[in-house]
Amino acid sequence: MSDTGRLNKKRDANFELLRIIAMLMIITLHYNSHSGALLELGVPASKVQLFASIIEGFCISGLNVYVLLSGYFLSQSSVKPSRIIKLISQVYFYTILISITMVIAGVYVVKSNDSVFKTLQYLFPVSSEHYWFVSAYVIMYVFAPVMNAAVNTLSRKKLKAIIIGLLIWFCFIKSIIPVMFATDHYGYDYGWFICLYLIAAYIRKYNVVLFFNAKRSALVYLISSLVIGLMSIGLYYFNYRFGGLIYYSDVPYHYNFIFTLLGSLGLFSVFRFYRMKENRLADVVRFVGPLTFGVYLLHMHLEIRDRWLLWIEQMIGKVPMDSVPFYAWHMIRTIVIVFITGIFIDWIRKMFFDYVERVMHNSWLSAKIRKWDDELC
Repeated sequence: MSDTGRLNKKRDANFELLRIIAMLMIITLHYNSHSGALLELGVPASKVQLFASIIEGFCISGLNVYVLLSGYFLSQSSVKPSRIIKLISQVYFYTILISITMVIAGVYVVKSNDSVFKTLQYLFPVSSEHYWFVSAYVIMYVFAPVMNAAVNTLSRKKLKAIIIGLLIWFCFIKSIIPVMFATDHYGYDYGWFICLYLIAAYIRKYNVVLFFNAKRSALVYLISSLVIGLMSIGLYYFNYRFGGLIYYSDVPYHYNFIFTLLGSLGLFSVFRFYRMKENRLADVVRFVGPLTFGVYLLHMHLEIRDRWLLWIEQMIGKVPMDSVPFYAWHMIRTIVIVFITGIFIDWIRKMFFDYVERVMHNSWLSAKIRKWDDELC
């Protein structure tokens, strides 16, 4: 999710804009979930819940897009140890600093039966899946040099066969079989991320033109998103009337569902064709894009993920569950607040990291890390 693997060159404003949009989509997913606005099997649906289900369909592809962006750029860059260290350091900045801040503020939640494990989640955020996304992403990042070597060595035919095989395993079978498989983690693991990485690497290496043009790409995204939302609603009503399909009712919102993948590729393709004008707005987008990872790390911290909506409700009022327009307006304001707050805090984090890097440039530790970079890349 982070873009620490990008080369030190001028960023593509169109892709940075897509990165921003993807993060806004991810926040929307979390808003719908934490507000309790999603459909609940066996419970009569409200208009707000039906609306939220359609919005969910249009936003569920955001996470896949974020990973595709990483694979697209990392596949043609050197994944240096220093970049992995920076990525993990950024994670620790949030897990440790937020916890300390919450303790000082007196709002840190302490339970005697889980205090030890909770402490370990802060000390070992990747291994303990403090953030499931980060755990999967870091593993993918570590495997990136191996995948890059495979992409550069294998023939196009072999690479395509591997990708198709992974898609059959992770995506195609689970999308049509209404049974939960033990090896299917709904796209919440590094296996699916590796699959997305290889797809993006293949697209970049062979300059694959998806869906012919921007309009058709946008149409693929729109149709896929609408199918996801309507399919979820249809399965909900089937279950409500006849029962059954309890597991499959949630499948349309899985990251490795076939239409989620198609929607992700459609949206990604739109921004491959799109080109932002070089102006002040493009510079702002380039500045904000790399900071979006911090937005995720902030609002999905263990001490914050179940509280941020409650805090915002104290500022702008309760989530209105009886009116679609009022719900939508509350959602938009909440997403903007979360996003701007996260960008601002990660900007402070970046300035702090840049300062530390300058101060430690001539230290033995920095010299050692640079040596690792030279030896391994």
